[in-house]
Amino acid sequence: MTENKHAAEIDKAVQILSHGGICAIPTETVYGLAADATNSEAVSKIYALKNRPTFNPLIVHVTSIEQATAFAEISNDHQKVCTYFWEKQQPLTVVLPLRAKHAISPLVTAGLKTIAIRKPNHPMALDIIHKVGPIAAPSANQSTHISPTSAEHVRKSFGKNSPYIVDGGPCTVGLESTILDLTTTEPCILRAGGVTKETLEAYFKCPLNTTSATIKAPGMMKKHYSPGCPVILNTEAVTPGDVLLGFGPTTPDYASINLSPTGNLIEAATNLFDALHTLESMNPKRILISPIPMIGLGLAINDRIARAAAHD
Repeated sequence: MTENKHAAEIDKAVQILSHGGICAIPTETVYGLAADATNSEAVSKIYALKNRPTFNPLIVHVTSIEQATAFAEISNDHQKVCTYFWEKQQPLTVVLPLRAKHAISPLVTAGLKTIAIRKPNHPMALDIIHKVGPIAAPSANQSTHISPTSAEHVRKSFGKNSPYIVDGGPCTVGLESTILDLTTTEPCILRAGGVTKETLEAYFKCPLNTTSATIKAPGMMKKHYSPGCPVILNTEAVTPGDVLLGFGPTTPDYASINLSPTGNLIEAATNLFDALHTLESMNPKRILISPIPMIGLGLAINDRIARAAAHD
């Protein structure tokens, strides 16, 4: 019964996307708001529904390196990077040079001469992309708000304007992909994510930079991933009306949620956005967050909560 339900949902999504519509689809990282990446009218609906600034480019999701060669310049070195991480089913987005002749909507690249590409690790997403072609798919939520790791999070974010949602269950990674710029002299991490800095540096056998002067990929705006109340980092000193998002075995008993009682950063990353959604629904005065180590996936977690805490 579940397989038939999933097949019906996939078929409906393919029909919507093939006719210039948008819908929400599951990936291993977060739910994405999908549109045919070659259809500017469809892509414009993503920006409109999310209230997303058009200077913020989108990631194109593909099923293979071969599919990406239609619109990206992929050198042998680029191909080795993609093959290594995508075959290991790791959530890595690469920024590559855009081909001179291609069918991708200019809205996807925000007018840049580069393009961000990744292969998602979710069977339903891959099936849809195989049938539709390359898909632009930022997170399926209002711009700057908490990212969605379940179909319910998507419905909560968009309310009565919610698009059709392919329900693939909870996201297994729960944190967006790492974005790696391969168009620079040395590879540069534009966004921390599901592939750690240490893993990338082990592959390249050198330290990697983590800065960029321009917005070349999603997740680079200062304010992002934000709930509807102030977020205070690295403190457990609650006052009346506050809620505490804890981490690790020393978290106080009064914490509303503990991202990982054992201090496991993988578990914490998976639980982060769902926890923020849950705490936001409690209508607190503030959300306080316990200190989280700046190692491994802790770098990506700290990146997200720092942007959640940022002011306009």
